[in-house]
Amino acid sequence: MSSLISAWFGRQNWFVYATGPLILLFVWWIAYFFTLVDKSLLPSPFATLFDTGVNIATGDVMNDFWFTFVRVFYSFAIAAIIGVPLGIVLGASDRVYRSVEFIIDFFRSTPATAMFPLFLLLFGLGDFSKIAVAAFAALLVVVFNVAYGVMNARQTRILAAKSMGASRMQIFVDVIFFETLPQTFIGLRTAVSMALVVIIVAEMFIGATDGLGHRIIDAQISYNLTDMYGSILVTGAMGYGLNVCFLVLEKYVIHWSGK
Repeated sequence: MSSLISAWFGRQNWFVYATGPLILLFVWWIAYFFTLVDKSLLPSPFATLFDTGVNIATGDVMNDFWFTFVRVFYSFAIAAIIGVPLGIVLGASDRVYRSVEFIIDFFRSTPATAMFPLFLLLFGLGDFSKIAVAAFAALLVVVFNVAYGVMNARQTRILAAKSMGASRMQIFVDVIFFETLPQTFIGLRTAVSMALVVIIVAEMFIGATDGLGHRIIDAQISYNLTDMYGSILVTGAMGYGLNVCFLVLEKYVIHWSGK
């Protein structure tokens, strides 16, 4: 994976990627320097970065980073393992999908945070309830995208395979499966972001003692603003890193997409 990421960024202009973070720091510094936001509510970006660097070097932040990452990984893995085959089965039959479309869309449209009380009642305050609610939210995204990809596979290629005498299994494995991959990756990329969001919120409000969500809310309560903003930056870096990993993997796995 590291070689793929290196290859991806190696062909790009690093200045282009540095522009966004530099603009963010510049706007933050302007807001701080000219007191556009009360300095008691917005610390200096450089003080925040220094404090965050120290916390990373000492391993303080990375401990919470690891707990959050593990929860996100388990949530996403459950969603992907169940969601991909379920989406394929549902998408293979338009009648079957339409019969459960309301259930999928209803819960997909329901904010995951509204499901917290239910999952707390079912699974208690432990890690399992956090992982379960995040997996549930991510699962619906995966199922929807995979089923959509199967139902919208290019009919010309399917008809071409049928005309050459391919069996239904051969058509599914050699045509539909590959046609579905671009939409499947979109679903997986969206699902991992959804899992991260739900896990962070769950760590804030569902009895967590570790994780970046707990760290952010704890720093806010204790008014340690540099730690709070720094933890938010670390959380954003995790989300951005996961997204980049999926973009790179998608580029190399389905390099033929759109052709």
